[in-house]
Amino acid sequence: MWAFFSPSLQKERMNVRCCLLVTLCLCSADFGSPSERCDDWGVDTMKHRPVYNGEPAKIRCPLFEAFLKYNYSTAHSAGLTLIWYWIGRGQDLEEPINFRLPDNHISKEKDTLWFRPALLNDTGNYTCMLRNTTYCSKVACPLEVVNKDPGSCVSQAIKPEEVLMYLDSTNKNLTCPDVQGFYPASIKPTVRWYKKCTLVDNFTERYPNGINLTFVFVRESYQDDYTCIVSYKENGRDFKLTRTLRVKVVGSPDKAKAPLIVTPNDRVVYEYRPGQDLVLSCDVRFTFLKDSPQEVWWLIDGKRLDDITELKFNISYKETPLQVGDLKIEKTLVVPKVTEKDLKRNYTCCAYNLKGTVHLQALVKMEVPTPRYTVELACGLGATVLLVVLLTVIYHFYWLEMVLFYRAHFGTDETILDGKEYDIYVSYARNAEEEEFVLLTLRGVLENEFGFKLCIFDRDSLPGGILTDETLGFIQRSRRLLVVLSPNYVLQGTQALLELNAGLENMASTGTIKVILVQYKAIKKSKVKELRRAKAALTVIKWKGEKSSYPQGRFWKQLLVEMPVKNTSKISVDKLNLSCPSLQYV
Repeated sequence: MWAFFSPSLQKERMNVRCCLLVTLCLCSADFGSPSERCDDWGVDTMKHRPVYNGEPAKIRCPLFEAFLKYNYSTAHSAGLTLIWYWIGRGQDLEEPINFRLPDNHISKEKDTLWFRPALLNDTGNYTCMLRNTTYCSKVACPLEVVNKDPGSCVSQAIKPEEVLMYLDSTNKNLTCPDVQGFYPASIKPTVRWYKKCTLVDNFTERYPNGINLTFVFVRESYQDDYTCIVSYKENGRDFKLTRTLRVKVVGSPDKAKAPLIVTPNDRVVYEYRPGQDLVLSCDVRFTFLKDSPQEVWWLIDGKRLDDITELKFNISYKETPLQVGDLKIEKTLVVPKVTEKDLKRNYTCCAYNLKGTVHLQALVKMEVPTPRYTVELACGLGATVLLVVLLTVIYHFYWLEMVLFYRAHFGTDETILDGKEYDIYVSYARNAEEEEFVLLTLRGVLENEFGFKLCIFDRDSLPGGILTDETLGFIQRSRRLLVVLSPNYVLQGTQALLELNAGLENMASTGTIKVILVQYKAIKKSKVKELRRAKAALTVIKWKGEKSSYPQGRFWKQLLVEMPVKNTSKISVDKLNLSCPSLQYV
């Protein structure tokens, strides 16, 4: 067909065709790009917070808050359309939201997506797209719907928002958050406050006041999780909103101070030998100060550690929360295998907050060599301790023999000018068995072996006398009252009890007689008040039958210790034949 046209015409037609083709390509590039490309801002998680199943929720498109310079009204006037898409949990395909379904619980109002209420199946990412024929921009927002924990008013999956309250402040309100705008202004909701799911009712210094919980006085013990549940009715339907706040009680800013360095200090000296690992701890206490930096660092010879290259070291860091928002920071400096030069360096702990900067130097010294006589000193000390232990053991087992030896050789005769006639008055129950024990055993050993003079009423009293007067007279003329205890002794109305009472009263009032208790037979439980007191205050010497019958036995040594000291005591001790020859007469 081109043959019918001249070459010049053919060339002109080719140029026009090329121009049309270029124009078409440019137009395709200009008008085709909006449908193929859209500015994707990803997923905005800045305000992500799980919501409870069955409670209202809303998502406001973040494009108008953080990513664009104009609001929803301006965008709508410019011809931009806001479209919502969503992709459910575990799904791959994003699909538009159909708001026209009659039973749909999701609706949109301007730039906000409403869930009345939010259900578990609503969990997913919701994308808002703003576009027209020349512009497109989109961003996704996550929505997580959770159930409350069984038997609880909250879920541990939702972290409470932290609210700071200053210690000892007054009339502070805790306001239920993020509930405004959920219900019309004409509706007055019902608000209930809970502390760890316990209804706040008659709590000390804490009173519900609508969406506020008023703290009349802030104490550290009031630090806890507080939950507000807002109930309201809209379009004939009941809705609830659950919000939890974590109250943290912190120190008042008026009491905030500069950091306090606990260690190092001028009372602690760090002594090391060359070759050891140098360990220095910088322990600093910070009082609570809102939005204040809290820094701790080491200086070596006035330089920060980042500027030191000639020294190897390690740093460990530890934070420990304290009461009312205070903080303990511990920064430990470790210099492995220090040299003499390292021990002469200047190590300084520094700390900073908005109240000021503080610093303290660690007193590092080279350890003085241990003196040579340390071993000898340790041996001498060990020998002294061993000797003390040995003497203590010896005294524990042979104290009776030692006391008797001292009495025999260094004791003062008690019988000189005391006006007493008898050494011992024997009180016992009047029956055949105990009379035999007193007359044959006690009298035989004490009088014949040890030389004491005994007074036995039935033997030494004269017939026809008054029993009471003679008994009291014998006791007053005796240096010791030896009571032979047995079940028969404590029978009411006996002469034995009269003798016991007289001896105890004499010992308590004048102190001219001493009572000795010898248990001949065990008494299970005594109703005699005086006897119970005597047994609680005095030593009871127990007769153990055949085991105690030998005059050289422990029973007689115990009894002899309680006897009055006489010149005959040395002879008496010799007769005991003490069983520790190495200690005898030392």
